Parts: sequence; C-alpha cells; structure tokens
Amino acid sequence: MSARSHKIAVIGAGLMGHGIALTLARAGYPVAITDPVAEARATVKDRISASMGLLGHSAGEIAQTLDLVEVSGSTAQAVAQADVVFEAAPEKMELKRRIFAEVEAHAPETAILASNTSVMPITEIMRDLRLKSRALGTHWWNPPHLIPLVEVVRTGWTDDDAMTTMVALLESAGKTPVRVEQDVPGFIGNRLQHALWREAISLVERGICDAEAVDTVIKSCFGRRLSVLGPLENADLVGTDLTLDIHNTVLADLESRQGPSPYLQRLVAEGKLGMKTGEGFRKWTPEQAEATRNRVATHLRKLDTILDD
Repeated sequence: MSARSHKIAVIGAGLMGHGIALTLARAGYPVAITDPVAEARATVKDRISASMGLLGHSAGEIAQTLDLVEVSGSTAQAVAQADVVFEAAPEKMELKRRIFAEVEAHAPETAILASNTSVMPITEIMRDLRLKSRALGTHWWNPPHLIPLVEVVRTGWTDDDAMTTMVALLESAGKTPVRVEQDVPGFIGNRLQHALWREAISLVERGICDAEAVDTVIKSCFGRRLSVLGPLENADLVGTDLTLDIHNTVLADLESRQGPSPYLQRLVAEGKLGMKTGEGFRKWTPEQAEATRNRVATHLRKLDTILDD
C-alpha cells in the first residue's frame, strides 16, 4: 500500500464515517477523523479493525491502515491541513450547516468540502459558505466500505475541478463514482430505489399480492441480473421497440400518486416499524431479523472478495 498525497478529514466517526475513513486509509491516504462524542473517537480504530477483520484482511494490512488514521479531538484540528473534507454527521440540516461553518473557518481555502447525505439537498447544506465553488455532495451507500457506488453531486456553484478531483480520488480508492449534475432530491440511486418501493407497497396495498411475494419476485427474478445489467442496458438488450410496447400497456396502471402511501402511513401510526418492533410489511421474530441482517452482510462481504480478486 503506497502513500497518497491528499490528506483527508472525516467529520463523524459513526457507521458511515468509520467506513469512509477505512476505505480511504486502506487506499493509502492519511485520514484525520473526529466526532463530538468521546466514545466514538475512542472506539473508531477498533471498529475499523473489526470491519477489516470481517473482510478477511490480514493483521499486517489492518495495522498499515490504522497507521494512516489519526483520531483528532476537534473539527478544527482534523481539517487544519486537509485537502478533502468528508462530513458524515446525522441527517439534520442545521447540524450539517454548523459543521461546514466550522470547517470553512479552519480548513485551507483550497480544500474540497463534501457532505455525505442520502437525500438532503446539498445546495441547502452549503448555501452559507463563503467559497461555495469547492463544495459538493458525496452520497456513500451503507456500508460505505462494502458498497462500490458513491454519487458525486454538483450544486449550482460547484466548479468542474472540484468534481473531477473528487471523482479521481474515489476511483483511486476503489470506489465507483457517478456524477450527478443536478442537485435533485434523492439524487440517482434513491430516486430509482424508491420508485420501486412505491410500486412494491402499492401491490400489497391493492391486494394484488402479499409482501413476501413482492420480495420473492425481486430476489428470484430481475434482482439477480441487476448487478450486471442495468435497466437501460436491459431496454437496449430487448429492444427499445419492445420496451415502448410494454410501457404502453403497463405504465398507466402503475402507482403514480404524489406523497407516501396511506398504507405505509398506517403501519407507522400503528407502531409497526419493521424488524425493530417485530412487524412492518411482514412479521419478524428476533431470530428471523438477525438471520436477514447476517445474510445481507455475508452477501456483501462475498461480493467484496470477488471484486477484489
């Protein structure tokens, strides 16, 4: 693992922050990480070590990575010499704005500033910065050290150099960045994912099938090819003419209402919050919930091993 030139700062040492730090340090970048919670700072290196251990990394590889991670006592200390700053705080607008105000006060003016968020508008997060042209969004998917995709989100102020530098940095760390050229809610991935979820919920709400049937159809059918064949590749594969014929028949009957499903709202109102309460769209025992979490984690680890090979 060769040393890299960029110095990275990560603000937030929780689930996302530790994974971002792990990814960049593993790629050879020196990383300064901080968190306002003392326990998070105290345990972040142990959590990085544990995550790498689960991926099958050797003790030597883990030690090399940890040598590049410095735990800082404050945001000011973490960003003082940073070339790139990743904010990985909870999804609260005012909190993120306060963090970037502090970051801008202490980071070099040449540093690229990136907010990690899944749906929050980057434009709103960065609106009060003095130097807005170096600010952008990076939506890392959970868990960030296992999911290849990072969406790089441009605001109306972001300059081309910042976008290009961020994409190159992420590629050098083994990620798969995509450029999102307009700051729209949900960016690309969550817009696609929740369009699917809206129709999935509607099928159950309308009594067409139960939740288990929806999940089975996706896992046992087109979900198996989605990782190697995207929807527009698939449309070209079968032909845009056939795709048009199908759309002329199907699209008019798909769920299209604005806003969340009343069925989903009712589940939440009744306290049926999913695995954490034992029931959501489906009923869950603690054993079933744990088995599902383990299945997903094992699958992602296997994929990471395959991709590394």
